[in-house]
Amino acid sequence: MLGQIATLLELKGENPFKIRAYDNAARSLETFGGNLDLQDEEALAKIPGIGKSIAEKIKELAAGGTLKYLEELRADFPPGILELFSIPGLGAKKIKALYEQLQVSSIEQLRQACEAGRVARLPGFGETTQEKLCKSIEQRAQHSGYFQFGQVANEAEILRRDLAAHPDALQVDVAGSYRRRREIVHDVDLVVATKKPEEITKSFIGHPLVESVVAQGPTKSSVRLRAGVQCDLRVVSAAEYPFALNYFTGNKEHNIEMRNRALKRGWTLNEYRIAPLPPDPKAKKVRVGRGATKLASKIPRIHDETELYRALGLDFIPPELRENCGEFEAAEKHALPRLLEQENLRGTFHCHTVASDGHNTLPEMAQAAQELGLEYLGIADHSRSSVQAHGIDSTKLRSQAADIRKLNKKFDAFCLFAGVECDILRDGKLDFEDEVLAELDFAVASVHSVFNLSEAEMTKRVIRAMENPFITILGHPTGRLLLKREPYVLDIPAVLEAAAATGTWIELNAAPKRLDLDWRWWPLAKEKGVKCVINPDAHRVERLQDLWFGVGIARKGWLTKSDVMNCLPLGKIEDALAQKRRSSG
Repeated sequence: MLGQIATLLELKGENPFKIRAYDNAARSLETFGGNLDLQDEEALAKIPGIGKSIAEKIKELAAGGTLKYLEELRADFPPGILELFSIPGLGAKKIKALYEQLQVSSIEQLRQACEAGRVARLPGFGETTQEKLCKSIEQRAQHSGYFQFGQVANEAEILRRDLAAHPDALQVDVAGSYRRRREIVHDVDLVVATKKPEEITKSFIGHPLVESVVAQGPTKSSVRLRAGVQCDLRVVSAAEYPFALNYFTGNKEHNIEMRNRALKRGWTLNEYRIAPLPPDPKAKKVRVGRGATKLASKIPRIHDETELYRALGLDFIPPELRENCGEFEAAEKHALPRLLEQENLRGTFHCHTVASDGHNTLPEMAQAAQELGLEYLGIADHSRSSVQAHGIDSTKLRSQAADIRKLNKKFDAFCLFAGVECDILRDGKLDFEDEVLAELDFAVASVHSVFNLSEAEMTKRVIRAMENPFITILGHPTGRLLLKREPYVLDIPAVLEAAAATGTWIELNAAPKRLDLDWRWWPLAKEKGVKCVINPDAHRVERLQDLWFGVGIARKGWLTKSDVMNCLPLGKIEDALAQKRRSSG
């Protein structure tokens, strides 16, 4: 609601400082780590970014569930106007123009105005903007009902935790595309083993995160969570649990192959059990020994998924790999890789501070990294061409590097690395000269502008940057923003070839809105000998924990500890950072 106030104030053209105050207050509450009584004005006012006036409003909101100030602001605009902020390229200034000059106050009205050509005639818009808005509205409709993994993770994990703590819950897990760590999910599936399904169902539908109940039954219930996603609960017996968890994890093709393998053994497999196929009167019985007949193999007792896979002649297949993309062949040959674990990560790179568009200082970022158990952290603020991200010039960059060297003298068994996220310009040149980059420990090269080049031009642009001996990492390689912006066109196999040839690491950007490079490309990267580096692209201390999302995608891409550079300990990563420069002479 504080965020809505900031948005509505922006629409009204209010003082920018006032708008920023509400934005900052919303972020402060969102990231506050302790317990808090929202009706305690004195405690609220002690939180950075929350003053007396906003503390009073929070108290009013907490006490009655409504806020008079917000209601008054809302009354000035039609209810659908806030939806327009979800369209890329539309800020408060443009939305205000659309509303005042064309009476556009909803996405549907915007679509109609674009199709009629009225938007292009507005000052500051034009045909190109109108075309982009049409495309964004179309993509939004296609993405309706889908969510970034990171948008639902918090609620899914809270539900899992709270149901697992229920005295009648024997086993609990989140299944579906969430368990497989898909970057986009449609819903959340929970599977619970219990002897008292009614009690579990009652606890589920009454959970504080549940916004509304869609359906309720003896074994399945569906609700809508506050995040907007549908969540389905399946309650089963302990004996049914391994089969239900496996089936509802999927994917569909994986399940079909599981059933086919069971059929070859004379069994039927479904979401509740494995059993002998019913006798087929037309089938010929197979003679086994003297006078014996055999229609099916004996079914072993199955208590968990590992035993289920073993019964089908397979090693346990981690959920992340269950996409019917070669996992069965590998499991049959005992050739599945030992996938990366989160505890394998020893450090990370590509993090931002207040020097550009981050929200925390160098010492704060360093402390947060150490609290997570990391041995090193790479600072990579935006370079000067990223004006929208308050990019820093060479003087500020050198000053920051000097500050990092001073801080490192105070650390014990921890190190900050001085770097930069250097913009790749349109022609492939870099935003800083080599003499500046040479003074740093590493550099991330990223595309932040001119996304509309042809595939050949974009590929040439990226490869030229990677050929620079001072570029260590290619950042978020395709520039995608999940469900918001499509990746720019890029010949990824050619980029991976160049990475192998130049020794450039490819980033797996762990920010849940990116998760880029996509998991589908990592097996090819691995085949070519390209190294991965998992970075959170953290702009505040809390976002360092996005590394968890990156590990899930790395596992989905079949990556192991040896494939990921930031699994190297501090004593070895320094040498690895310098390797490309040495090999380039």
